[in-house]
Amino acid sequence: MSLEKAEIATEDGSIRVRCLFNPKEYTIQRSNRWKVEIAKGKNMPEAEFSGGEPASLRMQLFFDTYEAGTDVRKHTEGLWKMMRIDESTQQRETGKGEPPKVVFTWGKIWAFDAVIESISQRFTLFKADGTPVRSTVDLTLKQIQDELKFAGTNPTSGGGEAQRVHIVEAGDRLDWIAYQEYRDSTKWRLIAKANDLMRPRQLRPGQRLIIPTE
Repeated sequence: MSLEKAEIATEDGSIRVRCLFNPKEYTIQRSNRWKVEIAKGKNMPEAEFSGGEPASLRMQLFFDTYEAGTDVRKHTEGLWKMMRIDESTQQRETGKGEPPKVVFTWGKIWAFDAVIESISQRFTLFKADGTPVRSTVDLTLKQIQDELKFAGTNPTSGGGEAQRVHIVEAGDRLDWIAYQEYRDSTKWRLIAKANDLMRPRQLRPGQRLIIPTE
């Protein structure tokens, strides 16, 4: 089995950063908001749930191009581009826009829909001419879509059978994806229906497809 590389890409697949080294670890954190008011004459006040907070995903990525002798920034510049305003989102009237939405994937059974909240890059090794060839990137992503839409990725959590996800690559066709997943190309309609695909022939690289159970 080949080693799956972690990847961060914009939703439309126009910017993709594949990790040279997979994360050693990552941290997912989520909070709920509870409103607690002073209750006079009582030992404990009542807590009222006021809403959930989006989850955050924090990780540190390592990039090293020492042996190749190339500028390590060529591998990380895509992350910085994902922090800049996407011109396609700018409104004609106000000129205001927003950075693109991104997807962090590692393998085909889990993905994290998010925006990049913060990024910090530290350079630790340089060539004689000052070209950086080694760096670490600290990254924080903020969730933008409830993971329950893709629930059941962990069979031990009570969510039932694992829900698979396929990340579309250049040249992929729905019938070929169906053959890879089910060994039956005629089952492409199952995938099209599960993903509400109006134009099943128009897949785009980086697109995330739910692979339903038969």
